[in-house]
Amino acid sequence: MPINLSKGQKVDLTKGNPGLKNLMVGLGWDVNAFDSGFDFDLDAAAFLLGENGKCPTEKEFVFYGNLAHPSGSVKHMGDNLTGEGDGDDEQIQVDLSKIPANISKVAFTVTIYDPEARRQNFGQVSNAFIRIVDESNGQELIRYDLGEDFSIETAVVVGELYRNNGEWKFNAIGSGFQGGLAALCGHYGIDVA
Repeated sequence: MPINLSKGQKVDLTKGNPGLKNLMVGLGWDVNAFDSGFDFDLDAAAFLLGENGKCPTEKEFVFYGNLAHPSGSVKHMGDNLTGEGDGDDEQIQVDLSKIPANISKVAFTVTIYDPEARRQNFGQVSNAFIRIVDESNGQELIRYDLGEDFSIETAVVVGELYRNNGEWKFNAIGSGFQGGLAALCGHYGIDVA
């Protein structure tokens, strides 16, 4: 049975699952019956963060334009341009054993592509979730349904994996940003100029 988290809840990942190494992080969403004249293109990303909460270099930003971290620890499985269908819309694979020692957190985010021009925001999105699956056996360990807390935001930090006393934990964040991907990049120390 997966653990269903609520916002702000933290849970141990590796402590109760010794040997847990390969994770699949699935992110999904549905679009409400609302027509801005454009398709919704939501994008999942991962930011690998140092102790200071910032990405050490631009290589620690894994997204549709940089599908894998050089260490092989985080791999984006590709951009889904429509989000149609059930289940995960985008997936990110994580190998906990390969995450570099200078990385203490991996933040998972979802942003709306080109939200200003398309007049779109997370108030028009429903059933957004993140789930973490043990790839060795396909078992869903954690699921966090974001609920309908958003209105004008165009980017959401969904959750974070973080190191704690040699173990990995997960924190359900669910905090929204205005300004889309650029705002998130600024928050995590990535220059988008």
